[in-house]
Amino acid sequence: MKLLRQLLFPFSLVYGGVIWLRNKAYDWGWFSSSSYQFPVVCVGNLSVGGTGKSPMIAYLLSFLQEDFEVAVLSRGYGRKTKGYVEVTLESTAEEVGDEPLQCKQNFPETTVAVCADRRKGISMLRPNTDVILLDDAFQHRRVQASLNIVLTSYDDLYIEDSMLPTGNLREPTSGIRRADIVVVTKCPPKVPYATLQELQFRLGLAREQSLFFAAIGYDQTIYGSTETQPLQYLRQKKFTLVTGIAKPEPLVVFLQQHEFSFDHWKFPDHHTFSAAEIKKIQEEDIVLTTEKDFMRLQGKVTKFALYYLPIKTVILNDQETNFQNTVLQKMRNL
Repeated sequence: MKLLRQLLFPFSLVYGGVIWLRNKAYDWGWFSSSSYQFPVVCVGNLSVGGTGKSPMIAYLLSFLQEDFEVAVLSRGYGRKTKGYVEVTLESTAEEVGDEPLQCKQNFPETTVAVCADRRKGISMLRPNTDVILLDDAFQHRRVQASLNIVLTSYDDLYIEDSMLPTGNLREPTSGIRRADIVVVTKCPPKVPYATLQELQFRLGLAREQSLFFAAIGYDQTIYGSTETQPLQYLRQKKFTLVTGIAKPEPLVVFLQQHEFSFDHWKFPDHHTFSAAEIKKIQEEDIVLTTEKDFMRLQGKVTKFALYYLPIKTVILNDQETNFQNTVLQKMRNL
């Protein structure tokens, strides 16, 4: 794999150059970009998946909805429909995508919609909305967000990556200059202050950009279609962990550190499970999966105990209030 990526390096240079020129065309006004007189908050990254955008969207919703009418707009990756679709509690992952469906089920009073054309989606949502959260739209330059929150994983920083196909970057690292807030996600729960200071120095953000660190918080309850159990229910049981997300390693490490006994079946991100795979999964006694994967498995796997373990974003170093105030202040400075 390493040799293959080295062979693909020339293609990375070409791809990076094309994306750099595209970004400059927007910066110089050669391509049009729409701005808005109300808050449009974009959560995105420079790399391909696995930085924790869905938990960050949920975290933003948890405090923004207290004061605003908030809507969430996503592309709806993996859906089989086209155009603008509003997500309902009766929607399926095939119709709207797993992440928008997960968001709707967790925040049933929130308007969640999918549309590949973000400008069209914003125009459809605006009449009854104060704030729109854009999920994974940092490279969607046709929309000029009021606030850009860019995520990068602690163990896979964008400054240590390279352009596709050699690496996992969607655009050159210079794109970070468009970010208002940068969050280093998936940090260990306790990181020495000196390490965080070193990271801040290495990232080299501008003075006006804000930097925060976040970890994954795991629920102590597992959830099924009709029942819940304490996480410790799995302590003395052998179960199968099924994941179809970009980076399942933090979940695997968490379970290993807590001495759970399990087999891990790893599938690609947003994986569509085949009939043969569903049949194989149904032969297992107990299956634990992620909440996103549960959106695609529920209703298909019915013969046994299927549970998911929710996660959430946890802002580190007692900076939660500061993070929320920074988001609100930047939103109000329109």
